[in-house]
Amino acid sequence: QVQLVESGGGLVQAGGSLRLSCAASGSIFSIDVMGWYRQTPGKQRELVAAITSIGRTNYGDFVKGRFTISRDNAKNTMYLQMNSLKPEDTAVYYCYATRGTTYWYWGQGTQVTVSS
Repeated sequence: QVQLVESGGGLVQAGGSLRLSCAASGSIFSIDVMGWYRQTPGKQRELVAAITSIGRTNYGDFVKGRFTISRDNAKNTMYLQMNSLKPEDTAVYYCYATRGTTYWYWGQGTQVTVSS
């Protein structure tokens, strides 16, 4: 089992920045990909960013250079630096981790609210 705990969400004005963190514990030795999804009511969940164990990254099209995902394997923590935030970035952000293609683990979610 892998446990994920997010932190860093909150309220920010448009154009501002936030950094989300996701701390992993448990059977972390076999974690492959870590990343973030986000969801707002009435919309489909969408991938924000992902990073592999060797540092390869992938971003949702809407990110457009505004967000940076990183991973500190020594601290078992992943980060999402979000800059130039827009009101449409308002959502609950969920951290996830995978072990192979079979096991997915999720955090509890952290609310990000961007005011105009």
